Amino acid sequence: MSFETILFYLFAAVTVFAALRVITARNPLHAVLFLVLAFVSSAGIWLLLEAEFLAITLVLVYVGAVMVLFLFVVMMLDINLEQLRKGFWQWLPVGALLAALIVVQMVWVLGDNSNTNGLTAIKHAADYSNTKELGRLIYTDYVYPFELAAVLLLVAMVAAIALTFRRRRDVKAQDISKQVSVRREDRVRLVTTPAVMKQQSDERRVTDRRNAD
Repeated sequence: MSFETILFYLFAAVTVFAALRVITARNPLHAVLFLVLAFVSSAGIWLLLEAEFLAITLVLVYVGAVMVLFLFVVMMLDINLEQLRKGFWQWLPVGALLAALIVVQMVWVLGDNSNTNGLTAIKHAADYSNTKELGRLIYTDYVYPFELAAVLLLVAMVAAIALTFRRRRDVKAQDISKQVSVRREDRVRLVTTPAVMKQQSDERRVTDRRNAD
């Protein structure tokens, strides 16, 4: 067994363990951290397949941006853990059945040489550019699936924003249009106090005397 094979089995074991902990962890924060571990180990597998661009993209985009955003969202939300895990064991047999079907499909697709025409991972030359080859395939052979995936991600992002954007009644906010259109009569009421009335009366009498003189 070569060193690369040992690394592959190591990364694969870590990925499977982290994926299981994502759905079995009781704390959502721990689930997010295990998902980060699954992404990092998957990036290691892609490095073994000489897909350096995909590996670094997975680490920078998903681990460095998306998962950090998920982490902040989970930390800021007031999540009821009891309500979140309600019915988990009830649907566990259905989830286990679906997971077994997915595993069988993956073993059948990846294990049958007729599906891959007997092709295996090969060693490329030193001047081989994984990024250039990936870009060529995306914008030639897979341009329509690429554009469709981009539209689906955009729709999912807009839907997530629309679902999470909710107005709370206890939040106070400014209404600029009402502030601009306000009038002085609506906010200020001039009141004459007795002391002011007496002072005005005295001033009026003094003025009348001066006029009489």
